[in-house]
Amino acid sequence: MLYDSRTFAVYFLFMILETIVTTQNLSGQPHIAPMGIHSDNEELVILPFRPSATLDNLTATQTAVINYCDDVRVFAGCLTGRRDWPLKPAEMIAGHILVSALAHSEVKVIRIEEDPVRPKFFCRPVCEANHAPFKGYNRAQYSVLEAAILVSRLNRLPIEQIDREIDYLRIGVEKTAGPREQEAWAWLIAHIEAFKKGAYA
Repeated sequence: MLYDSRTFAVYFLFMILETIVTTQNLSGQPHIAPMGIHSDNEELVILPFRPSATLDNLTATQTAVINYCDDVRVFAGCLTGRRDWPLKPAEMIAGHILVSALAHSEVKVIRIEEDPVRPKFFCRPVCEANHAPFKGYNRAQYSVLEAAILVSRLNRLPIEQIDREIDYLRIGVEKTAGPREQEAWAWLIAHIEAFKKGAYA
């Protein structure tokens, strides 16, 4: 199949990158959140839900740091109440970089597209840096990332669907997980089970 340049432009416009977004409020208090951002290779688009600390911080400061990280414990931890991950000061903006990030982009908001559910913050990088090589995700890391997305949607998806998808994702964890992936997976499964007990109480 042949593709022209317009086809590739549309594809890259909707590329979603699973990242850790760090923002801060006007007092300098940092906030860490896993987030799928959209990229078209020129702008990065952050889509926080209403209400959220990321949305409030972006609105107030107009800056953020997008962290590219392969430690899936950060994704799982932030969704299960474990947000105390080491940070260091950003280089060009008032903000924070995740210490475990393999790379990061410091961005400034250039425009906002309002939406009642998920406003779009179009951002332009002002500083980008690589800190360590990315060697790819194994199946367990992929499974943890997908399970983390399911956890973020516990209130919006049928629990039967979540159970089915978790059963499939568990295969990758059982076959390829190392200690970090096993720990992250355990956090997510415990969170899901606690949610189910509360939902059916």
